[in-house]
Amino acid sequence: MASTQTDVNSDTTQDTDDVNFAHSNEDIGGQMTLVEHLDELRKRIFICAIAVVILTIVAFIFYNPILKFLLLPLPVSANEFSMVAGHPKLVVTGVGEGFSVVLKLSVAVGLALAAPVWLYQIWAFFSPALTKKERRYAIPFMLIGVGLFIAGIAVGFVTLRFPIQWLIGFGQNTFTELISANSYFSFVAFFLLAFGVVFELPLVLTFLAMVGIVNSAYLKKNRMYILIALWLISTIITPGSDPYSPVILSVALTVLFFISELLIRFIGK
Repeated sequence: MASTQTDVNSDTTQDTDDVNFAHSNEDIGGQMTLVEHLDELRKRIFICAIAVVILTIVAFIFYNPILKFLLLPLPVSANEFSMVAGHPKLVVTGVGEGFSVVLKLSVAVGLALAAPVWLYQIWAFFSPALTKKERRYAIPFMLIGVGLFIAGIAVGFVTLRFPIQWLIGFGQNTFTELISANSYFSFVAFFLLAFGVVFELPLVLTFLAMVGIVNSAYLKKNRMYILIALWLISTIITPGSDPYSPVILSVALTVLFFISELLIRFIGK
């Protein structure tokens, strides 16, 4: 009789341990082999590529209004030909340059429009390493990420006229200005995408906190060094030599850093 009672208690203890282990595995997130990680990465990259291709085609179809919109920061006096036309006008120096410029610009616009897709795919790739509670932040993560990316591009577009006007005005009295479409739109695409990407700082820091790499105490302790690094990065990635662009980006990154601290404290890290 005592032996039977012992067996029952043992089975009950074993069942309890199995349940606790299952809950523990659910809390710490799933585990995948290297091959499974690579297969998942390939799947996520493929989905992102399809989204970028589809939206690139859409941007290529509507390239004319996109070009006109991106020409708004360009002064009429930028090109000698613009003085005759009465509106900003760029030049091409090759037979196929007009097509290649529109194609490259369409890819950049497609990449920007696909932000909701690749932001979600990034989250989905890393989500197996998160707990069940942390995985519930998927939708807020994507929505905040898209909002920050749009805000970054908007701030970049408002800022864009400062480096363009400074760079064009720098040699206007010495040189005959003939700005090519390739150089202008490459500059604009890099500038806007750079602003959009760096505005994802709160998401990056929050994710690093969720996986245990940083926490609010670490950010508070090293705040001065992090802010100095952000200001240096702002100076490096802004292609214009004007003083306004790096200052605007630096102030924006400083605000985003403090928002990151609040988000990390909110999730209890």
